[in-house]
Amino acid sequence: MKKAFLFLGAVAVSAAVGGATAWCISDNSSGVQYIEREVERTPALGAQFTAYEAGEFPDLTYAAENAVKAVVNIEAMQQVEVQHRGQFGTDPFLEFFGIPQERPHSNGGPRYQQRKAGGSGVIISEEGYVVTNNHVVEGATKLRVKLSDGRAFDAKLIGKDSATDIALLRIDAEELPTLAFGSSDALRLGEWVLAIGSPFDLQSTITAGIVSAKARNLNAIPNDFSIESFIHTDAAVNPGNSGGALVNTHGELVGINTLIKSQTGSYIGYSFAVPEAIVRKVVVDLKEYGFVQRALLGVTFRPIDQDFIDNEGKHMGITEIGGVYVGEIVEGGAAAKAGIRKGDVILDIDGVRLSSSATLQEQIARRRPNDRVNLSVKRDGKVKQIEVVLRNKADKPELLAPEAVDVIEALGGKFQEADERLCRKLEIKGGVEVISIKANGVLARGRVKPGLVITHINDRPVRTIDDLRRLTEKIRTIDGVYPNGRAASYVLVE
Repeated sequence: MKKAFLFLGAVAVSAAVGGATAWCISDNSSGVQYIEREVERTPALGAQFTAYEAGEFPDLTYAAENAVKAVVNIEAMQQVEVQHRGQFGTDPFLEFFGIPQERPHSNGGPRYQQRKAGGSGVIISEEGYVVTNNHVVEGATKLRVKLSDGRAFDAKLIGKDSATDIALLRIDAEELPTLAFGSSDALRLGEWVLAIGSPFDLQSTITAGIVSAKARNLNAIPNDFSIESFIHTDAAVNPGNSGGALVNTHGELVGINTLIKSQTGSYIGYSFAVPEAIVRKVVVDLKEYGFVQRALLGVTFRPIDQDFIDNEGKHMGITEIGGVYVGEIVEGGAAAKAGIRKGDVILDIDGVRLSSSATLQEQIARRRPNDRVNLSVKRDGKVKQIEVVLRNKADKPELLAPEAVDVIEALGGKFQEADERLCRKLEIKGGVEVISIKANGVLARGRVKPGLVITHINDRPVRTIDDLRRLTEKIRTIDGVYPNGRAASYVLVE
């Protein structure tokens, strides 16, 4: 038995490591005597604790040494437009001293510079499929994957989903080490997990921690329809870990490390991973269709927590924590068709209790349009079971065709609905205002400026973000009005 000693002056203090042996100290004129005796260590159990299983202590070496082989480093190259220096595109200071400089093109066109960003990924099949984060590959013009054995391959982007921050790549290689999917549902609080990735470009870095919480919603993914139900751990994760593996003690993939919560930009104790249940579904869709077959329930909701009860619940006759309150019903959506009403309380989905909004998001995100779910709904003090057939974003109970377009993703921007004041000023019945524009999207390519209030796409009225979400056709025309009243029309030419 290993013994740890701390000596303070002339007094010896002993502590047994592991709890199997206790040490007694006897101080007399002949010196210090150590008397060994066996003690039985029985953990005390508090209320609602599960049974303690003696001997079930994790050995992380098996999981680490096997899983690390399937975790890769991803290098993403981007072409970034840079501004010219000086009137003629050069630095006058360097010009004065005769230092050679690269001259811009004589036609005054834009100059581009190649920049590199890094992240991690996980090989999930011998055919070369690699899962990572969307933000790792966003805007990349070239992707390079480096394996743990040193080999490197160019990668092809199969598909990406900004709502869950997941992307799927493929490399042309054989005999690849792979990581099997585990079960994020089976994870228990306090269970040991490993985070594997390339923080600060240090490939094959392994850190360990425990599951601190499940179904965390941080409102961190920059997407108007983001789906967040993160696994929260205290495994050390830093920039470069994004897209890497979160594995259990069996060496199975249970999550994709995605972000940290920090005031410094580096790890300070919290890290978050997209759960395997969402990753697996997104990957299958991206592989099969190139986009995610998103199922929608067609409601807006709020979790019923103590804050809800204190501020609103008492007036509504809601006094018990748990479930989600249905605030609005989308006309023509899945919930409306099934008979769910505003003011209903959804308690569970297929037997899974809804303790937070993240739990509801995760349960729906696992499914496809036309899937059926059973909801326990509380109405007027009575609980009833309602079967709902989930619908796609066009409010139809079928899978979207392969040529369907995610219009919000294709536009490439951040949006908000125009308020009443702006609508009155511009003399419009409604619209969606462009708040910001991302590179490489339709808006950026069409030289659209922030502030445009989109009123029509492909001659179809757009008054709300839901109208924008329902569109599935390829974008041909965009009509709108700028805040100064100037009308604008954009025609997209291939």
